[in-house]
Amino acid sequence: MRLLKKWLMVLTCVCLLMSTGWAAEETRTVVDSRGVEVQIPAQIERVVTVSAGLIESMMFILGEEEKIVGVGTSSVQNVFNYTFPTVGGETHEYQNGTRPVTYLYPRIRDLPLIGEGTAMNYEALAGLNPDLVLLRVGIWQLPSMDDEGVRKTISTIEALGIPVVVLKGPPCFDKPDISTISDEIRILGEVFGKEEKADKLAEYIESQTQVVFERTKDIPEAERPTVLIFGASSTARKAGMAGSVMGTDTIDSYFIEEIVHAKNAYQNAGSPTISAEQLLALDPDVIVLCTSNGYHPPEELYSAPYYQNVGELSAVKNRRVMSLPWTPSNTRRLEYPIDVMVIAKAAYPDRFADIDLGDWLLDFYKNVYGVDEDTAKALRSVQWMDWCVEK
Repeated sequence: MRLLKKWLMVLTCVCLLMSTGWAAEETRTVVDSRGVEVQIPAQIERVVTVSAGLIESMMFILGEEEKIVGVGTSSVQNVFNYTFPTVGGETHEYQNGTRPVTYLYPRIRDLPLIGEGTAMNYEALAGLNPDLVLLRVGIWQLPSMDDEGVRKTISTIEALGIPVVVLKGPPCFDKPDISTISDEIRILGEVFGKEEKADKLAEYIESQTQVVFERTKDIPEAERPTVLIFGASSTARKAGMAGSVMGTDTIDSYFIEEIVHAKNAYQNAGSPTISAEQLLALDPDVIVLCTSNGYHPPEELYSAPYYQNVGELSAVKNRRVMSLPWTPSNTRRLEYPIDVMVIAKAAYPDRFADIDLGDWLLDFYKNVYGVDEDTAKALRSVQWMDWCVEK
């Protein structure tokens, strides 16, 4: 009789645990960038990412990269090459350019590609049996939450019974700033139960931009140079134009004006394509080249035959052209402090003379990705930033 009572007590405890503790731990709630409470599995084993690097990079940093079973954009899998001619008949070649996470986690190149953003193969997605889809809006394949295709993509995944955690990148906001990227980082930390590590990363990358902010905040308005973020697009040139520019409603303009304390040379909204005549009329003090239908090093603007018609630009004559890292899809990512530092050194070389960009990059990669010196140098190379250490 006593033995029976003991067994009944054990069974009662087991039932209580199953109805309370265990059941409660089957799912948990994460609030995503939309403000939506998403029920996700307590134990996540299979994840499909629809991003252009930020989500995948964060999963690598958090030690969760092996849980990626499929990707929704090819830009995290591709390796790129770029060449351009010079007026002297030489050809400059840039090979094996890729994202940091693609270099650090090469297995990602072999994972199933379920489509490109809104052009998604839902049957293939369901076949991967993911516990969760992590999706970032604000990349070129998923432009904004106002886009009908984006909303349909999210609702269709949800209709399949797959939880979707949505992150909103800077283009989703009327006035983008770095805090939204930190929010994305912290949400991903919460998804994988590694809030402390995510919080430290967000604080570190914000601290790198704070260095720039503090050094330039006291510069009088009259002494602030004009900076143009310019995309030397081959597609634009084929249409008889010079390239694209980043307007006042972009995160690039926020970097220029609110952190670096310079002036955006293009004082209109949007990211339009402009002609050579319009570029000459802007005549910025500094030009920073961004990814635009390919990578664009400073030398391209100096010596490519198709840009000799803008050789009278002040930035070209004074050799004040610099380049941002290779960023397919041109989306802001974990490495955005690199963009800020490049703009700062281009705008205020004297104030940042003590910072060697090549060495600073190595420290940044080591701190963000936890890699050694040789791997940091490799990351600098695959991001095509070796121009800053070459003679």
